[in-house]
Amino acid sequence: MISREENPEYVNSFLDYSATILNKSPNSIKEYNYDLMMFLRFIKIHFHLTKEVDFSKIQIKDISIDTIKKITLDDIHSFLSYMAIELRSKSATRARKASTIRVFFNYLSQKANLIEINPAQNLETPKSDKRLPKYLNLEQSKKLLEITSNEDNRNYQRDYAIITLFLNCGLRLSELVGINIKDIDFSEAKLNVIGKGNKERTIYLNKACLKAVSEYLEVRPKEGVKVDKLNSQKALFLSERRERISRRTVQYIVDKELKAAGFDTAKYSVHKLRHTAATLMYQYGNVDIRALQELLGHESISTTEIYTHVDNLQVRNAVDSNPLANL
Repeated sequence: MISREENPEYVNSFLDYSATILNKSPNSIKEYNYDLMMFLRFIKIHFHLTKEVDFSKIQIKDISIDTIKKITLDDIHSFLSYMAIELRSKSATRARKASTIRVFFNYLSQKANLIEINPAQNLETPKSDKRLPKYLNLEQSKKLLEITSNEDNRNYQRDYAIITLFLNCGLRLSELVGINIKDIDFSEAKLNVIGKGNKERTIYLNKACLKAVSEYLEVRPKEGVKVDKLNSQKALFLSERRERISRRTVQYIVDKELKAAGFDTAKYSVHKLRHTAATLMYQYGNVDIRALQELLGHESISTTEIYTHVDNLQVRNAVDSNPLANL
């Protein structure tokens, strides 16, 4: 939960702007609040405005806008350096902090007109570590589906449909738990999901997805489904409590099936199934990178391009297909 009473008023105004004008999701708002709280705590230390030695206990509510006006690009760099050296934060974490700071100062200078100079105007995003995504190969994916379809599990139709959607559509966890029955158009074989930033996109369903979902709907509880703020009666996937399935329950299901299939859950997870779907489509489907970007709901194509680097077989075949290869 966001502790608005602990924030300076200009931070709360920024969060309101992000939620209402930028249409950021509740999760994004929480991340913004966390990032700014951390940044402003550092500023109090950096500017010698506190004697508190416990970083988590530093109060930021008393940081005035006059103090904010004194912040320079060098101070922001010092914060990112502190994260890298003292906290050993990953580049992705520092990149998110930099992004939050950039949006925050843009709001203060351009929208709220609270400061004249934007210190983050020339702030660069920390370069990310180019790590290839972990994913299941085709045979491993088939094995996971086979294990999940085991009828000894009383919820096997539900769990099989969940794994099938993950492996075929590359859904995010939040997107899957948010699916309502009405979001599925069986006649057009498509599904509408709400992704990051509350953006809606259409995902086309193949035969495996349609079959798995249809078979689950035949056994999905129809009586006793809770009437609650989660709109459980509309939800596609239900828990044993007959309410909309939670993220944690889905993570538990995926971990259980991965272990049953003999896979290391320290390496593979729900998000790795998204990587698997993207990689298999790129490897075997001759999918255009722009189409893959649209399917996955990536805002930037640079995020999608990582899947162009994971297929060593394609790279090998490209070299072997060179007309000079057999000279």
